[in-house]
Amino acid sequence: MPIAIVIAAVLIAGSVIYSSEKKSTTNTGNQPQQPAVQQDTAQQGGNLENVTPVSSKDHIRGNPNAPVKIVEYSDTECPFCKKFHESMKQVIGEYGKNGKVAWVYRHFPLDQLHSKARKEAEATECAAELGGNDKFWSYLDRLMEVTPANNGLDPAELPKIAEYVGLDKNKFNECLSSGKYAQKIEEHVQDAVATGGQGTPWSIVIGKNGKKYPLSGAQPYESIKQLVQTALEGK
Repeated sequence: MPIAIVIAAVLIAGSVIYSSEKKSTTNTGNQPQQPAVQQDTAQQGGNLENVTPVSSKDHIRGNPNAPVKIVEYSDTECPFCKKFHESMKQVIGEYGKNGKVAWVYRHFPLDQLHSKARKEAEATECAAELGGNDKFWSYLDRLMEVTPANNGLDPAELPKIAEYVGLDKNKFNECLSSGKYAQKIEEHVQDAVATGGQGTPWSIVIGKNGKKYPLSGAQPYESIKQLVQTALEGK
């Protein structure tokens, strides 16, 4: 084969590879403050150390003083978050009962994809106001169970979920219509972005020595478990 043909083939192949790599790293969101991505996104433009410290203001499942905390930023209409929610319940089932791991839930609604998610996030906050931490988690669990995801939940279901978990529907509706938790949701979104979150679910595992590990996407239970073990050992 003539040398010129070989060189041309190599150049064409290189061009294809470069084009493919460039395409795969393109940000699909139009607004940098509000990513429109759902799964397995890289940590870009943020720093894990920017994460707001876990406090009594957070929704915590498990021992608040657990040596390892998993801070999850989630969108209730994200199908990957729905899947990840079940994996996290497994983690708490194994590590929460002995106080080793705590699950911290924060909001990260992706408005460009799921216009209903932000109001659903407010609904979970109203559940917490009316029934405390336990009702927050009961409401969130039920919402994740019944939503078809991808913006498919009828808003009329929100007060029904409140009734299902034992909350006063009238007080719930009053809280939800007030919009009093909109600012809190936005603060969570900005916190997620500051730490490098580019999509959901986006999580940060905080070890007993304060070391932080990124956990991007709906990782399977075994992968989460391995990272938890690393965090417990302080590696």
